[in-house]
Amino acid sequence: MIYSMTAYAREEIKGDWGTAVFELRSVNQRYLETFFRLPEQFRGMETVLRDRLRNALNRGKVECGLRFNANPGANTELQINEALAKAVLRSAEWVQSQGAKASIDPIDVLRWPGVLEAQEADMDAIQADLVAGFERALAAFIEARASEGANMRKLIDDRLETIGSEAAKVRARMPEIIEWQRDRLRTKFEEAQIELDSERLAQEMVLLAQKMDVAEELDRLDSHIKETRGILRKGGACGRRLDFMMQEFNREANTLGSKSINAEITNSAVEIKVLIEQMREQIQNIE
Repeated sequence: MIYSMTAYAREEIKGDWGTAVFELRSVNQRYLETFFRLPEQFRGMETVLRDRLRNALNRGKVECGLRFNANPGANTELQINEALAKAVLRSAEWVQSQGAKASIDPIDVLRWPGVLEAQEADMDAIQADLVAGFERALAAFIEARASEGANMRKLIDDRLETIGSEAAKVRARMPEIIEWQRDRLRTKFEEAQIELDSERLAQEMVLLAQKMDVAEELDRLDSHIKETRGILRKGGACGRRLDFMMQEFNREANTLGSKSINAEITNSAVEIKVLIEQMREQIQNIE
């Protein structure tokens, strides 16, 4: 299976502590680059998330964002520091015993720093939920890359098929084209009233045939088609290998065009170059 470097995934996580949303998006890049935007209280998770991302991906510029909304009602349980409250009361009673006329207000005792505390959320539990949510987001992200990669593979396969058809067309036409060129050469000699002995004419024909021979280029095109299909079947991180194959395709297409002496072969060479460029555009986004 091949994977696209362009993808997007979103995962929402809900808990008693509130809600959070992970978003993953990526574009093509020569190497793997990762960028994280996390709330300050979850900065400590970045190393863990980055490692999991790097273990799952090979190439692409990947951005990961986390939005966190705490549930205000999650911290409603209050705890009283009884020892501190009793100490405050004893101190207040002592002040009264010294002649102070003010009564002791329980609310004032509760307002004393440290007497009343809200129970802090369990950050370890929240982070565990967030990491699990990130794993789901990453799985969906990889699935999206695979789905787009499957579409790219089909486009590439279709163009490989067409290149093979164009190469077969040229191969089938070559004997006819060579014979046509031989007749054309004889006609030019006759019009110029140049008499050549059979040996000299044979030499000219051999030179002409060598100049026009594109069998090697066609064989290499067929070989490149086979090799590219093998790479696609193997899958994985194959973008660089496929890009190299496009360079090889281009080399043969250019040579085929330079040897062309017939409009049909020229058209086939141009069509092959167009198909190669279309494949290259797709391959730029393959991992």
